[in-house]
Amino acid sequence: MRARDTDWDGVRLHVVTGKGGTGKTTVAAALALALAAGGRKVLLVEVEGRQGIAQVFDLPPLPYEERRIAVAPGGGDVHALSIDPEEAMLDYLEMFYGMRRAGKALTKMGIVDFATTIAPGFRDVLVTGKTTEAVRRKNKDGRRIYDAVVLDAPPTGRITRFLNVTNEVAGLARVGPIKNHADLVNGVVASPETAVHFVTLLEEMPVQETLDGLAELTAAGLPPGGIFTNMVRESLLPASVLDAAAGGRFDSAELALGLKAAGLADGASDAAAVAEALAEEIVEHARRTALEQRERESLDASGRPRYELPLLADGVDLAGLYELAESIRNQGAA
Repeated sequence: MRARDTDWDGVRLHVVTGKGGTGKTTVAAALALALAAGGRKVLLVEVEGRQGIAQVFDLPPLPYEERRIAVAPGGGDVHALSIDPEEAMLDYLEMFYGMRRAGKALTKMGIVDFATTIAPGFRDVLVTGKTTEAVRRKNKDGRRIYDAVVLDAPPTGRITRFLNVTNEVAGLARVGPIKNHADLVNGVVASPETAVHFVTLLEEMPVQETLDGLAELTAAGLPPGGIFTNMVRESLLPASVLDAAAGGRFDSAELALGLKAAGLADGASDAAAVAEALAEEIVEHARRTALEQRERESLDASGRPRYELPLLADGVDLAGLYELAESIRNQGAA
């Protein structure tokens, strides 16, 4: 299924989540490149302190500042920001109270850790607030600084709570700057300007977690986006062979004759042994392909746009990242 005909027209904040091990950060980085292609300016944000963006782009650790890290096809720019909760707290204190200097003293006392321990949702408000500020920010001419912002967000199991900042601060502050700030953040996150994308693999557990995450997100009134199926392996055999092998009807005898005729085996017994080993591999491949197809059907039943990204034989280096970005663009997701 393809994205909306307008290629997510109107979406300015692309939140990317996924179960651990699905390649969430890689997909977020590739999506940022795809969105920036053709001369646009995109900000890629991470919030978990793992320096995943730096690793994917083969860069030194990123500081707490926005800086250009890549040029997209067609001349666009990808900027990156690794959000530090303490620095975000200082920005918050300066913005609402003019207390940045005092805030620095408070961070030395561990006040951020203390505050986020007694009110865990406050940390999420800080980092989502910094992200949505980048979405809203304009230059002197009134134009948005960034055409899009891509957020490499926490894993699927935590994404709804992470984004549902209004609920998270309800018990912390019912009035005042914190409440107003949360409402401002929620105004972006819960709007049509935002889409929450899920990254998964064609395996039972990641697919089920994706479907559960979509249901939870929708129930919370937050906007789901697309499903990026990562590391998809291309089938090397025709459908007729796969169907026969998956049903246990694959005959290795014909394969043995072919091996012998091609000179790839010495004698009938050797050909039979090689054919038997190959037949087992074919049956296993066919069964895995059938399982992956069932998982595709489960994802398609969700009704969300779905995109498939290939498994890169040489791993994800910088060239591979651009290859994934091109795949995203070819499928109409950016």
